[in-house]
Amino acid sequence: MVRRARRLSAADRSALELWLLTRMGVAVVATAAAAVLVRGNLQEPFLDRWTQWDVDLLIEIARFGYEGDPSEGPDPGLPAFFPGFPLLLRAVHVVVPDWRIAALLISLVAGAVAMVALARLGDHEGPPGTGVRAVAALLLSPMAVFLFAGYSEALFLACALPAWLLARQGRWELAALCGLAAGLVRITGLFLAVALVVLFLTRRPIAWRKLPHLAVPFLGPAGYLAYQWWRTGDMRAWQTAQERGWGRSLVPPWESFQTTWHSAFGLDNDFTVAFRVELVAAAIGVLLTGWLLARRRWAESTYLGLQLAALLGSAFYLSIGRATLLWWPLWLAIGVLGVRRPRTYLALLALSVPLLVLQVVTFTSGGWTG
Repeated sequence: MVRRARRLSAADRSALELWLLTRMGVAVVATAAAAVLVRGNLQEPFLDRWTQWDVDLLIEIARFGYEGDPSEGPDPGLPAFFPGFPLLLRAVHVVVPDWRIAALLISLVAGAVAMVALARLGDHEGPPGTGVRAVAALLLSPMAVFLFAGYSEALFLACALPAWLLARQGRWELAALCGLAAGLVRITGLFLAVALVVLFLTRRPIAWRKLPHLAVPFLGPAGYLAYQWWRTGDMRAWQTAQERGWGRSLVPPWESFQTTWHSAFGLDNDFTVAFRVELVAAAIGVLLTGWLLARRRWAESTYLGLQLAALLGSAFYLSIGRATLLWWPLWLAIGVLGVRRPRTYLALLALSVPLLVLQVVTFTSGGWTG
């Protein structure tokens, strides 16, 4: 253990320190909000306030499988969640009896791995100091509340970021294994698998003998979709779950935009602000993809572009804001900004932190935050 600890660089240690400090800060904000505010379910126990929305569903899958809680009947939306997080949660539960704590621990450990990988990726691709600044930007972003909660984003990043870093280093065998793990956690792993192929084909020289390894990351999504087909008899089981559980059918992107715009500015309800956040996140994604294309970052633009194609072609914008957590080209670009224009970078963080605090309070009070 001592030898392994010594292998951590100064940037690695800084990334871990930022991870732990921001997690402590989120916990303090959530506790303080419960002490001074009376809103939603803020008066419930701490663990219950962090077991909201998708966390409940992931725990349900871990406990009962995709048929759901027998006492409540089948939930048609459960197959929308990939099995990686529930399987790991079930394993951790063997040691940690409380499902809520087990879910938080997975995100805590996975997030630490992800932040070290992001720091290393930043320093590999940008000027010195990029990595730590990218980590800080991500952890202080408004949607970073989901990296604390028992959601699948931290676990996905813990698999996908090492996959990308290893691929950038030309270590395709290990990159493929990490990509396989990512593909078991979220459908985003499929987009990562395609992007890895693009990255492989755009590197010079091309190591053709390693090309077969790039089939491995596709096995996770393919295996899960095949399992759901076998279980339900529906070849489109994942998409059906999206439609029946979440109302997310495929429509032309202009229809999706019109529906979301009307929900954001034509209505006044509990989801109005959330839909405005979705529109902002979508705009950031489109601009970022265009910027990556202009810089001929073909692999990164593939990863972002495929996500946006799926998200913007849904019946309405949903969870695009949360998806920004998975857009490491965004955080690396902000990390580079921090090195080259530190004042602009600090101003951006100063704007982001209050929004993060608001998101923490909203999430722990039971409100929809993405």
